[in-house]
Amino acid sequence: MASLEIYYTFIVCLFCFSQTTLAVDNRKFPAGFKFGVATASYQIEGGWDEDGKGENIWDHLTHVSPDLINHQSNGDISCDSYHKYKTDVALLKELGVDFYRFSLSWSRILPTGYIDGGINEPGVAYYENILDLLEENGIEPMITLYHWDLPQPLHENVGGWLNETTVDIFANYARLAFDLFGDRVKYWVTFNEPLSICQQGYETGGKAPAISDNPGVDLYICGHMVLKSHAAAYHIYDKEYKPKQKGKISIVINTNWAEPGSDDAKDVEAAERTLQFRFGWFANPIVHGNYPQVMIDRIGNRSVQEGFTQSRLPQFTDEEVESIKGTYDYIGLNHYSTSLIKWREDIEIGEPSSSKDMSVQESIDFSWETSASYWLFVVPWGMRKISKWVKDTYNNPEIIITENGYSDAGGILDDDRRINYIREYLSSLLEAIYDDEVNVTGYTAWSLMDNFEWFRGYAEKFGLYSVNFTDPERPRTPKASVDYYKSILTTRCLVEECTE
Repeated sequence: MASLEIYYTFIVCLFCFSQTTLAVDNRKFPAGFKFGVATASYQIEGGWDEDGKGENIWDHLTHVSPDLINHQSNGDISCDSYHKYKTDVALLKELGVDFYRFSLSWSRILPTGYIDGGINEPGVAYYENILDLLEENGIEPMITLYHWDLPQPLHENVGGWLNETTVDIFANYARLAFDLFGDRVKYWVTFNEPLSICQQGYETGGKAPAISDNPGVDLYICGHMVLKSHAAAYHIYDKEYKPKQKGKISIVINTNWAEPGSDDAKDVEAAERTLQFRFGWFANPIVHGNYPQVMIDRIGNRSVQEGFTQSRLPQFTDEEVESIKGTYDYIGLNHYSTSLIKWREDIEIGEPSSSKDMSVQESIDFSWETSASYWLFVVPWGMRKISKWVKDTYNNPEIIITENGYSDAGGILDDDRRINYIREYLSSLLEAIYDDEVNVTGYTAWSLMDNFEWFRGYAEKFGLYSVNFTDPERPRTPKASVDYYKSILTTRCLVEECTE
């Protein structure tokens, strides 16, 4: 899951205005609208070194630097889905979901990360078995190629997402996945949350590989390589596989909604700037071919003042612009929460960072309901606003909500707060669909079950199903939200009586 952790100037707003949602929308979801749930390989699979799987950057980080993780935990076993995938598919069947979004472990399929390092057949068989069961139960797969678990040899040998070489290596991996599984997959995701991959992995140190010694530089190189890798994978699928397999492929981008802190034009501009630095950083290139102009201008100007000979934001060649432009069949949106944004004077020149490049004042309304995650506040109306913004900004694309969910501290089976969160966010989404005519075609709850939540370990629970991590059998137990989500999937409605 992708926590949108806030690394910008964050001031808790004690006296900000608050907005409340209207009554729950009683309209049915449109015919053809699909509901699913999501997981990610490192967060649930376990079996970290079984049957030929290679080491990835999360295996390495949690073993070498365990103090970075809450309670020094790791994903070595996690939910043990490597052995309990049949149970997991049974849960999906019980829920009645239309689709299941999950990710492939690159290092389980290619232990070294390289094609010429050999294909791990037990790893391939594991995913084939999952696909077999999904097909038998009428559940459509949505596969993510990369959900943060880079093979460790690629980090050690070439520098991971800081090296152009990784683009071709990822393209080879993507082609293999399309070849192995594409005949049964209609929705592909190249990367989950490149903002998290690059900002937290290569600037703040908040995600593996936890590099933070070149702020304001490495994250933009990472973003550049991820976008080129995405485009390479997109074109391989589009030209070699889509004509026969008839699927769709895109990228998943995460963002809070950025609400202006007032009606002042400066605050409105600052909120738009925030969305462009977070969402537009990756959406603008795949739609229009290049970075948002506000990023090009601000990072370029600050780079000159800092003494760099060229912008810290890499430039695409004309050929790359044309290659990246249009590399989406839909837009995947991960959305959990909202921030209030106010304008601020540009931060003085010094050591560069992305927060200084963006330079806004970020806060929250103290009346907003909290969760077990410090970054997640319950603000349902943000769902409608971010969906409409994506529609208006990027030519009315098909949008799939690829993650949305609520965290608690665990041990709570009567999870009324999660039920309310799902109900209210989906109500806001209905308003976007019907009142704003946003082309949203699917919704994905994060997550199927409690799992390893990165640096927070097992302290934050997002699952519809509880997992007992102290029991070697890792039993799954349904929470109250299971019944509520099932009712939505059955009736396509949020309340007992709906209108068509």
